[in-house]
Amino acid sequence: MTLAAALALPERREQAAALARARGLPTRRVEEWKYSDLARALGEAGFGEATAQWALGPLPAGVELFDLARPQMPDWVRARFGAQVPNVLSAASLAAAKGGVALRVRGAAEAPLALEFSGAGSVRALIVLEDGASLTLLERAGAAARNVGVEIVLGTGAVLNHVRIAPANEAVSVEQIALKAARGARYQAHFACFGGKLSRLELSIALEGEGAEAHLSGVCVLGSHADITTHLRHLVGKTTSSQLFKNVVAGAGRAIYQGKVSVAPHADGADSRQSAKALLLSPDAEADLKPELEILADDVKCAHGAAVGDLDADSLFYLQARGLPEAEARALLIHAFLEDAVSQVASEDIRAQLRAAVDVALDEVTA
Repeated sequence: MTLAAALALPERREQAAALARARGLPTRRVEEWKYSDLARALGEAGFGEATAQWALGPLPAGVELFDLARPQMPDWVRARFGAQVPNVLSAASLAAAKGGVALRVRGAAEAPLALEFSGAGSVRALIVLEDGASLTLLERAGAAARNVGVEIVLGTGAVLNHVRIAPANEAVSVEQIALKAARGARYQAHFACFGGKLSRLELSIALEGEGAEAHLSGVCVLGSHADITTHLRHLVGKTTSSQLFKNVVAGAGRAIYQGKVSVAPHADGADSRQSAKALLLSPDAEADLKPELEILADDVKCAHGAAVGDLDADSLFYLQARGLPEAEARALLIHAFLEDAVSQVASEDIRAQLRAAVDVALDEVTA
C-alpha cells in the first residue's frame, strides 16, 4: 500500500484521504486486527481533526530539523515525505496531520536524540539517515488518543538505534513505522510497551539492499491491552533480521504479537529469526502470539517460535527453598525472563531507563 513517490505531496495526501475514507477504522473483521478492535475502542469520533504535538531534545551535530507545519519543504523532505504509507491508519495520519517533524542525519551523531509525541490527534515524522550516517533515537509516547505515522529511510551503510518507551495509560493510541534500508544499513530497535485501553505499534520494514539488517526486540509488561504487529520483508538476498519479544501479562490484560516475515523470490541467503514468549500471571490474562513465514526463495535460513505459560514451578520452588519469599522469588524470575530482550539495547544509559520503567510497571501489575 505504498503511495507513489513520483506524486507531488498534495496528490499523496489526496490519495491517502481517499483510502482512509474508503476503508474506515479497522474492526476485528480485518484479519490483521482480529485481536484489536480499533473502531469499537475509538467510537465514531475516531482520532478527531487535531494535530498532535512533538518535541525534541537538543539536536546533536549533523542532525537537520524541518517542521512539517511549514509550507516550503526542502527537496530532501519533498522527495520522501508521504512516500511510505503501508496501511490505512498511516494513510489517515498523512491525510489528517497538519504538522510533524522531519529529521536528516549526515555523519555520526555522537549524542542520543530524544523525540516525544504528546496530545491527541494525528502527527507525522520523517527520519532520513544519509549514506554512512548513524543516530541513537529515544522516542517516548505520552498518553492521548493519537495516530502517529513515522517514515524512516536508511541510506547505504547507515545505522539507526531506536528505542521507544510507551508508559501505561488509559488512551487509545496507534503508531505505524515504515522503514526501508539500503545496502549495508542496520536498524536496531527496542520497543517497551506498558499498555493502554488499546495500544498498537505496527512496523513495516523493507530490506532493499544486500547486507541490510533489522533487529527488533521488545518487552510488554501490562494489565491492559498492547498489540505489536510487524511485517519484515527481505526483498533481496544476503539480508538479516531478528525479532525477540517478551510479554508479562497480569490481571485481565492482553498482549498481542503478530510477526510476519516475507522472503521475496530469488532473495537467496536471507537469514531471519523470530521468537515471542509470554508469561501469564493471572487466570484472566491472555497472550496471542502469531509468528508467520512467507518464503518464496530456496536458499534461506528462517526460524520462528512462540510460547505462552506461567513461571516455572521448579525454579520458583528452588528459590523459595533457599530462603527467598515467594513474592521476591517471582519478581526475580520475571526480571530474568525479560532480561535477554532488555539487554538488546546498546546504550547503557537508555538501558537503565528501560529497566527503571520495567520495575515501575511490574510494581503496578503485581501489586
